[in-house]
Amino acid sequence: MITDSPPDVQLSRSSDADMLELNTELERMADAVENQTVQVTWMAHDMVVLRTSPEVVDSMRELQEAYLRCKSAVYGEPESGAA
Repeated sequence: MITDSPPDVQLSRSSDADMLELNTELERMADAVENQTVQVTWMAHDMVVLRTSPEVVDSMRELQEAYLRCKSAVYGEPESGAA
């Protein structure tokens, strides 16, 4: 029985290292999927808001025009049309 211990211990250490590596990789993959899910959720939210509230689109257009006017005033660039 004593002769069986060293291979079992070595196998156990190898198995532990493999499990740790696997757990680390699975955690990294889960984090990546979670980040993508958050991005898709925000994209869906933005699409719903833009499609259901035309006032938001108009406000965003006015904000873009105001930004371009301010940029022109600060940097002296000619105003371009609506982008």
